[in-house]
Amino acid sequence: MPKSAIDKDLERVGELASGTDAIARAMAAPGIALVFIFATLIWAAFSVQAGPFGYLVVVATALAAYMALNIGANDIANNMGPAVGARALSMGMALALAAICEAAGAFFAGGDVVETISRDIIATGTHLETVPYVMVMIAALLASALWVNLATYIRAPVSTTHSVIGGIVGAGIAAAGFSAVVWPTILAIGTGWMVSPAVGGLFAALFLAVVQYSVLEATDRVRAARLWVPVFVSAMAGIFTAYMALKGLDRVWAPPLPMVVFVSLGLALLAWVLARPWIEARTLGMEDSKKQIGSLFRLPLIIAAALLSFAHGANDVSNAVGPLAAIVEAVSADPASTNPVPQWVLAIGALGIAFGLALFGPRLVRTVGEGITRLNEIRGYCVVLATATTVLIAAALGIPISSTHVAVGAIFGVGFFRERMTNGSLYRPVVSPEGVFLRTSHLNPTPEAAVANYHKRRRRLLVRRRHVASIFAAWIITVPATATLAAVIYAAMRLVFRL
Repeated sequence: MPKSAIDKDLERVGELASGTDAIARAMAAPGIALVFIFATLIWAAFSVQAGPFGYLVVVATALAAYMALNIGANDIANNMGPAVGARALSMGMALALAAICEAAGAFFAGGDVVETISRDIIATGTHLETVPYVMVMIAALLASALWVNLATYIRAPVSTTHSVIGGIVGAGIAAAGFSAVVWPTILAIGTGWMVSPAVGGLFAALFLAVVQYSVLEATDRVRAARLWVPVFVSAMAGIFTAYMALKGLDRVWAPPLPMVVFVSLGLALLAWVLARPWIEARTLGMEDSKKQIGSLFRLPLIIAAALLSFAHGANDVSNAVGPLAAIVEAVSADPASTNPVPQWVLAIGALGIAFGLALFGPRLVRTVGEGITRLNEIRGYCVVLATATTVLIAAALGIPISSTHVAVGAIFGVGFFRERMTNGSLYRPVVSPEGVFLRTSHLNPTPEAAVANYHKRRRRLLVRRRHVASIFAAWIITVPATATLAAVIYAAMRLVFRL
């Protein structure tokens, strides 16, 4: 029966309503973000007392809020991506947990970041008047925020730390020449960029291999899990205790290294004692399957992801509020003072990270957790443990690295290890020249099964190659891109202010 004119009109109205709803949903997140930035702008305009340069502080406050939103949208994926990809947490639960931990770390453990920015990147002998110095920091904030915003849009997890550093380098060169930059610091950052993803990947592959051979390939997986999973939990407790002492809480609690070692070993032993009865109870009547064994790693993975988020908030809040804190100090009545960062500055960073995560985080969380390789609880556990281990070693050695690079490198590590395990000699049937089968396992119980398994699996690619090229390209151009953009912004500001 042909449709009447009124039926066609009603269909068009329905389509228009659906399209309007879709547009409204798409615009809701940017709208809320703009409201947050505008609110910080208004608050700073009426609350910040900075003398004749107050207008610069107000502008910097809005830019810091914008950068904090971008950090929440991009960087947090590295901490919660493995837990979401492993199905240990739903997207909503992961966003809520990360927002709480990130904001808590930023507000309660974030500390004085002015000294790091001025000492480690801008050369000591460089002299800039107040306005040019403030403009350098504003240009760095705007350039890094725009770059991270673009990276988030194209689903590329980049280092916000490197973005801010690149912005300060570019604006500093534009303001005072190449001598204004501490180039050994930039060289160390470049070296860390090249080494840290590979180290994170190697650690993740090593941890996965240990779990694979000690538990998953055991004849009795449940019995092996009762023996080894408490050991893995103990190792995680020790590593994360040291990680939090050296990275997450270093601004509020900085014990000497012997104390860190003692406390880490003590908590590792305590975790082993507590984990044994817990694992024993969980494995009673448990089915001898990889999926059931993997469920034992769910809680450790969630705890590890939460601790990573707290430490990330404590450290990387400086990427948003560091330049703002430097501006506040520069325009203060006593620039030589060493007052800690004002709490309102940390609050803007904490709230901005939480809002950015809630509004825009799912995009990158899915890319990190699901777009590179398939994760489960065990692989996700290996990723977060490898990330903490690599960052901990780098902190002990004084090497600046990006946790973003380490986490993504760890995901690639478990993916490529799985490929090797699936396609390589671990599944290849071993036969003599006479064709006699020489090795069997529970994976290949018969010669026929081994041959069939090998031919079935040998061509499987378990890592999406297209993400390798795009992510590494984004990493490579982050510092030069933000440096160039910041230099252009600084030059434009000089023309406007006629300096």
